[in-house]
Amino acid sequence: MHVVYPVVVSALLFSIGVYGVLARRNAILVLMSVELMLNAVNLNLVAFDVWLGDRLHGGQVLTLFVSVIAAAEVGLGLAIVLAVFRTRRTVDVDRLRALAEVPPASGPGSERPAGSAVQPADGEGAP
Repeated sequence: MHVVYPVVVSALLFSIGVYGVLARRNAILVLMSVELMLNAVNLNLVAFDVWLGDRLHGGQVLTLFVSVIAAAEVGLGLAIVLAVFRTRRTVDVDRLRALAEVPPASGPGSERPAGSAVQPADGEGAP
């Protein structure tokens, strides 16, 4: 088999992964898209390892390293997503832009205490 076929499949997989990272709002789907991109890289590594006929099989060794890092990323990423879901009750990435706790306002026109770590929302307060 010629090296072009796996490279084209890998490029398609990587493109789908990039689209998933940029277009999705669900954090779990974003993690799945990152895994898809890592699998595209693994396919490229193995394809070029076979094509070049490397005696040490460096591409396959690097593929093992990428797979181990991907497994660790999935474990850590899902732990973070679960922790955020427990506190925020959502995994929508757009709603998780500000991770600071917002204290409840006591009424209209109430001011935040001085030295508060909470930043004003877009369009609110100073530039």
